[in-house]
Amino acid sequence: MKIATFNINGVRARIVALLDWLRETRPDVVLLQEIKTVDDGFPRLEVEDLGYAIETHGQKGFNGVAILSRLPLEDVTRGLPGDESDEQARWIEATVVGETAARICGLYLPNGNPAPGPKYDYKLAWMERLRHRAEALLAEESCAVLAGDYNVIPAPEDCWDPRIWAKDALFLPPTRAAYQRLLNLGLTDALRATDAHAGVYTFWDYQAGAWPKNHGIRIDHLLLTPAAADRLTACGVDAHVRGREKPSDHVPVWIELAA
Repeated sequence: MKIATFNINGVRARIVALLDWLRETRPDVVLLQEIKTVDDGFPRLEVEDLGYAIETHGQKGFNGVAILSRLPLEDVTRGLPGDESDEQARWIEATVVGETAARICGLYLPNGNPAPGPKYDYKLAWMERLRHRAEALLAEESCAVLAGDYNVIPAPEDCWDPRIWAKDALFLPPTRAAYQRLLNLGLTDALRATDAHAGVYTFWDYQAGAWPKNHGIRIDHLLLTPAAADRLTACGVDAHVRGREKPSDHVPVWIELAA
């Protein structure tokens, strides 16, 4: 089972880039973030023509997450538990039924800037809710994947110049500590489990020539429960997608799980 996460940065604006990548790589499951559209606005026909079922949790103009799957989906839920007043569309999960079942959770974690401030407080509170959801999945001994745009730079080797990011919400010590608490529960960072090299990035800003200079950061992650980590056979970053016409500022990150 090949599972990918991709912050598409506006699915209608990037539909050509998305379709080209889907045709080339044929992942079984794709978790999209920042679809930036209500559910009815998602370009379903184009994606369904490639053999994907679609589940969305959309929002007008910003946020929004989706699951695309070539395999059956069951028990789809929307919204991260823990705060009924939270109206931002940042979480979707479903059970994907292949030769074995896997719980797939797609997330778009808040950016948190400017920090300090209410947006940063929301980010940290959201991460605490995420930790509780991860605890529940671990208690169930589920084969689960929590994947998406975490808006977290976990370590200095995950950004081209740590000094530039020192005061950014993505790299502040409380942010990295909250991410580490997720790992401490027993989750595995799929990329770090398969590639320990520094300088592997998943995001390059549109400004200041970040892509040609390789001024990137790694903020798109797939975290695996032990049952999923035991099945991990490969993980990769499709960085070349960033160099195409009208790209997202993020690129796909993917894993392969054995049956």
